[in-house]
Amino acid sequence: MASSGGGRLYSVLQPSPAERRTLATIETIRADFAFLDDWDDRYRYLIELGHALEPLPAEAHNETNRVRGCVSQVWLECEARRDAGGGGRILHFRGDSDSHLVRGLVAIAIALYSDHTPEAILATDALTTFRELGLEQHLTPQRSNGVRSMIERIRADAYAPA
Repeated sequence: MASSGGGRLYSVLQPSPAERRTLATIETIRADFAFLDDWDDRYRYLIELGHALEPLPAEAHNETNRVRGCVSQVWLECEARRDAGGGGRILHFRGDSDSHLVRGLVAIAIALYSDHTPEAILATDALTTFRELGLEQHLTPQRSNGVRSMIERIRADAYAPA
């Protein structure tokens, strides 16, 4: 079991308040999932990932940003930006949910897709990543459908004209 005294996860997995707003990379998430051998710890980690999401402004919790097909309320906001060199278009995502666990799933999707080009987003197979993390067999069918709805929404944003 990957915990220290008192049942708390190691500090690497329990960010301080100052570190909470730094979204983990997909590589970090994969490594942390591999480190955690207990699904209760993995669920707690998912909830912590959700706490690290970039805040979604209240006005962004609207029907335009709502993801349909999710049992929980989920909102995804997409902002088109230019890469650091001023050239290509990248898509930046922010998200939120009324469910702590689903916020963690949103965080994984954002770690996979945010700040990438539309072409890179369309080439990324998120369902395989969720399967590799073992989430597919540990989520209810309704939550799995919600994950697919989030991914379809992100892909639709990538297909949208500039």
